[in-house]
Amino acid sequence: MDIKRSILLVALAVVAYLMVLQWNQDYGQAALPAEASQKQSSPAQLPDTPDAAPNKGAPDDVRAVAGEQQVSAIPESQASAQLIRVRTDVLDVTIDPRGGDIVDLRLPEFPRRQDRPDVPFQLFERSAERIYEAQSGLIGDGPDKASGRPLYSSEQRQYQLTEGQDQLVVDLKFSEDGVSYIKRFTFDRGDYDLSVRYLIDNQSGKPWTGYMFGQLKRDDSGDPSSSTATGTATYLGAALWTKEEPYTKVSMSDMDEKNLKTTVEGGWIAWLQHYFVTAWIPAPDQTNQVQTRKDSQGNYIIGFTGPAIAVAPGSQGETTATLYAGPKSQDQLEELSPGLRLTVDYGILWFIAQPIFWLLQNIHGLLGNWGWSIIALTIVIKLAFFPLSAASYKSMARMRAVSPKMQALKEQFGDDRQKMSQAMMELYKKEKINPMGGCLPILVQMPVFLALYWVLLESVEMRQAPWMFWITDLSIKDPFFILPIIMGLTMFIQQQLNPTPPDPMQAKVMKLLPIIFTFFFLWFPAGLVLYWVVNNCLSIAQQWYITRKIERQTATAA
Repeated sequence: MDIKRSILLVALAVVAYLMVLQWNQDYGQAALPAEASQKQSSPAQLPDTPDAAPNKGAPDDVRAVAGEQQVSAIPESQASAQLIRVRTDVLDVTIDPRGGDIVDLRLPEFPRRQDRPDVPFQLFERSAERIYEAQSGLIGDGPDKASGRPLYSSEQRQYQLTEGQDQLVVDLKFSEDGVSYIKRFTFDRGDYDLSVRYLIDNQSGKPWTGYMFGQLKRDDSGDPSSSTATGTATYLGAALWTKEEPYTKVSMSDMDEKNLKTTVEGGWIAWLQHYFVTAWIPAPDQTNQVQTRKDSQGNYIIGFTGPAIAVAPGSQGETTATLYAGPKSQDQLEELSPGLRLTVDYGILWFIAQPIFWLLQNIHGLLGNWGWSIIALTIVIKLAFFPLSAASYKSMARMRAVSPKMQALKEQFGDDRQKMSQAMMELYKKEKINPMGGCLPILVQMPVFLALYWVLLESVEMRQAPWMFWITDLSIKDPFFILPIIMGLTMFIQQQLNPTPPDPMQAKVMKLLPIIFTFFFLWFPAGLVLYWVVNNCLSIAQQWYITRKIERQTATAA
C-alpha cells in the first residue's frame, strides 16, 4: 500500500511539474511590444508660468502671463507626420517637431527579451497602448503657449552618429515676432544623457522674458520592464531631489490625491521603473519650481520650471538642462547629479545593500560571470557570519542530543504543561542549552539577507545576465524550475539535521515548509534562488559537522 501511495505521489508531482512548465511556456514570457501607429497627441499640458495671473478656468488651463489674454484650454495638437529620428550607439530617439518633445526612445544595448535581441527595450512611447514622453519648452514670452506648441524645422529627418564621431548635434529652429529660437539636442557617444539647450536671439524691439520647463508625462500603464507577470513588483512612479530629502517618492496615488509644488535649487526630477530611469536634471546653480499633477486625459506629470531668462532687444540668451534616459547605472547617475543614484531603490536597508552591491561588483570584475559572483558572494557572507551560525547550530545540535531526555519528560508529565515547562528549563540549565541560541543569530543575519535580495532584484547588471547551462538570465525565474526544486531538497535535508519539535502540530508544519517554500521560489529570479541553494548547501555542511561533533562529545561523556 505504501508503494502504491509513493508511486501515485511521484506521478502527481511529475504531472504538476509538466503543467507548470507548459504554463510558463504559454504565459511566463514578457510580451513583445506591438508596433502601433503613432497616437494623436493629447493636449500638451504646460506648466504654470511663475508669477502668473490666477486661473479661473478648467483644471488643465495654463495660466497666462500678466497682461496676456487667458486661453481657456489647450487645443488638440496633431502629432507631426514628419518625425525626426536620431540614432547613436546607445540611443534610438524620435523627436516630434511639434514642440520638440521626445516621443519615442529605445535602447539598442538592452533587448526587450533575451530571445529577441533584435527588439530593443522601449522607454518613451507615444502610441495607442502607452503614453510616456519627455517634454520641454519655453513659456512666458516663449513659443510654447496655451494656444499651441511651436512647429520646429530641421535640416534633416534622419541623424546618425557615425563611426569615429563622438558627438552629434541636432538643431531645431523656429522664429516668431522677431525672435529666433534654436532647440539644440547634443548626444555623446556611449552616454544615455543628452543636453537640451535653448538659444534665443531677440531681434525684436522689446525685451523678452521666458522660462524653460522640462517634464515627464506618463499614463497609468504597467511596468514594461517587469520580468514577468508574476514577478516581484518594484516601484513604478515619480521621484525628486530636495536639500532636505535627497530622494522623495511621489507615487501615482499621491498625484491622484493632490498636486505637489515646491521650490528647489538644482536637483532633479525622475520617473522610475524596474531597471530603468528617466530624469530631467536642470543646472545645479539655478532655482526651479518643481510640481506634479494629473491632466484631464489621466496622464501623470512631474516637471520643473526654471528661473526667468531675460534677453534685451538685439541680444542673445540661452538656457539648458540634461535629460537622462537609460539603465539604473549607479556610477553614471552619481556623476550627473547628487542623490540620483538613489533611484536604484534598495529599500529601507539601502545602507547595507550598497556595500553588498559594491562587493558583488568587485567580485564580478575578477570572475566575469554574475552567477559565479553570486556564489562567491554567498561564501563570503557565510564566512562573515560563521561564528553566529556556529553558535546557532551548536544550540540545535545540543537540542537534538538531548531529545531522548525531552521525550522521556513528555512521557513522564503527560499533559501537565506547567510541570513539563519546569522540567525542560531544568534540563536546559543542566545541559547548558540556550533555547534562543538558534534564533538570535538568524535574526541578526536577516537584514543582510533582505538587503541582498533587493540587490539581486533591483540591479540592472543582473538583467539578462547568464550563468551556465539552462540559466541564461539570472533576473527571471528558472525556466525549468530546477533550482527551486534543488532549494526545496536542500531545505528538507537541513530540516533532518534539526531537532524534532516537541509539539506534534508544529512538527507537521515544519515538514510542510520545504514544499511551501519550493512553490514560492518557483517565481523568484534565478539569481536569488541560486543564492539560497548555495547558502543552504553551506549550512548543511556546517550543521552536519557541528552536529556530529556534539554527538561524539555527548557519547564520550556518557
